[in-house]
Amino acid sequence: MADSRSSIAHRLGARILLLVCCLYMAFGSRERICYPCCQTLMTKLTGEINRKDLFLRACRGEELPRVPVWMMRQAGRYLPEYREIRANHSFLEVCKTPDLAVEVSLQPFRRVGVDAVIVFSDILIPAEAMGLPLELGDAGPNLPKPVRSKADVDRLKIFDPEIETGFLSEAIRRIVREVGPEVPVLGFAAAPWTLACYMVEGKTREGFATVKSFLYHEPQIFRELLHKIARATILYLKAQIAAGAAAVQLFDTWCGELHIRDYEDFALPAVQEVIAGLAGTVPVIYYTKASHHLLPAVARSRADVLSVDWRADLAALRRQLGPKIALQGNVDPAVLFGPREEIQTVTRETLATLGGVGHILNLGHGILPTTPVENARLFVETGKQPFAQAAQPAASKG
Repeated sequence: MADSRSSIAHRLGARILLLVCCLYMAFGSRERICYPCCQTLMTKLTGEINRKDLFLRACRGEELPRVPVWMMRQAGRYLPEYREIRANHSFLEVCKTPDLAVEVSLQPFRRVGVDAVIVFSDILIPAEAMGLPLELGDAGPNLPKPVRSKADVDRLKIFDPEIETGFLSEAIRRIVREVGPEVPVLGFAAAPWTLACYMVEGKTREGFATVKSFLYHEPQIFRELLHKIARATILYLKAQIAAGAAAVQLFDTWCGELHIRDYEDFALPAVQEVIAGLAGTVPVIYYTKASHHLLPAVARSRADVLSVDWRADLAALRRQLGPKIALQGNVDPAVLFGPREEIQTVTRETLATLGGVGHILNLGHGILPTTPVENARLFVETGKQPFAQAAQPAASKG
């Protein structure tokens, strides 16, 4: 009898707290409301699937009660609290200081209510751990001693992630403890081709002429470079998974610079090597930018989820690839500069393209630094609305 009364009191107290949250959302300051807390409470009261299970179901290509949503570069310059931290700490200092990395990683979770927390870091961290000096600032990355020869490739080391990049694993462990078992924490790395672009060019360059020259003149040495990066990346991501990452994402930002022949001969085998090395661990998301001409080959990467930019038609891609590969994306980040109605319309149309099956809602690239916070929140809130079953046929025609 006492247990029954306790249970009733607990449920009543939870509903009162939920009512307070809802009233605060309706009449109070939307800037200060704890959206994740209210969402968690709603989940407990309604029996709704939790964020982590929802995310993993999406990765498996399953039908969903609603689509999980997060944003690439969600921890960053559009948030004033991030800018406050960066006013006193360099970018690399934030990456390498677990207390700072955890705080920055959690900021978008608290502020805009995303469904997943991606650890704050940079895709070039492994390049430094492999032995290349690294400079990261607001002007972009710089690797002053680029890889240009076989001797340079031979000097690169396969590093121990717990020693060379232990700060990242520690940040993930702390984030996992902070958000609890119902929220997915994501790890990430650059795909081998994209990391090789930076390692050979030394910085971002239009056309990547130096790296392509290396590829064409010394194809075997270039393959050795990609293989070495792949081996290091497997260990790097396994350390993130051991720390608690529920899924990992490979960023292939520059694969779109390749002809389909060169992608299949060089970039794709290295990605397949990484994904094969992670088999049996957690879902792997593979993001490719400007890759419309590559997508049939990209689908052979064996990734669980393909993440595509706003240039791709999700419904056409689903028809082409079938239901076995989940999809992530793909709202144009520039849409978040539009009026409220446009943001809602584009977000709902994007959701409708896949009918709530095997879909993770995201932007087609990273959120832009001057994006209004309230627009980012609107995108997330719109994306998290329960999916209307009547919209499902949009993804299955043809």
